[in-house]
Amino acid sequence: MSVEVNNESAIAADLERISSLGRHILAELYVHPETDVSIILLDEEPMSALHVEWMDLEGPTDVMSFPMDELRPGAPGSPAAAGMLGDIVICPQVATVQANTGGHSVEDEILLLATHGMLHLLGFDHAEPDEKEVMFSLQRALLEGFLGRPAPRETMD
Repeated sequence: MSVEVNNESAIAADLERISSLGRHILAELYVHPETDVSIILLDEEPMSALHVEWMDLEGPTDVMSFPMDELRPGAPGSPAAAGMLGDIVICPQVATVQANTGGHSVEDEILLLATHGMLHLLGFDHAEPDEKEVMFSLQRALLEGFLGRPAPRETMD
């Protein structure tokens, strides 16, 4: 599994830890070991530009996901097909505000957003209440499995 993480923001981040989280999630969801995903940390201005271009919404957002091969989770003994999962873009400045609101570290918030983005790439959504319950429960379980402790509470909707 290739989880490439690039920091193009002014905020320092533990890129290896983010990559390790990505590999953990892919393994836990039985995604083929030859699957690739990219995670990029961007400052507010370029994130705002993406937000307008793709969502027609002003201002920066916390995380955006851009799926490529529309891969889905596999099952034990039957991993998902190999391919390019897609790109996740995270804005550390927005993550900082959310971490302060949630009462946890910026690192935990970035890991939470990376998990959230990975689930979107794998076809999960939270538009409907039942979808939200499934996605956020899985998000919490995956993050807690990686951290070995309770995950931070979501500050996003």
